[in-house]
Amino acid sequence: MNRLTPEQRFQIVFEWAQNEIAVVPDFHKRILFSDEAHFWLNGYINKQNCRIWSEANPQVYVETPLHPEKLTV
Repeated sequence: MNRLTPEQRFQIVFEWAQNEIAVVPDFHKRILFSDEAHFWLNGYINKQNCRIWSEANPQVYVETPLHPEKLTV
């Protein structure tokens, strides 16, 4: 089985996007994203959407403000 490295996959997608932009100048406006992720700027991790595997099971108390700053992508 021929597996591509992340760099090779990126290069393929990058070249495809360049070709599309050459044909359709406003191609970037036609991209539809169907998923989103939230990244909190204070380091908080939403454990419902993110799974972290570890051999240890630390019971860590993380204090978070009521409305932390976050970035949604």
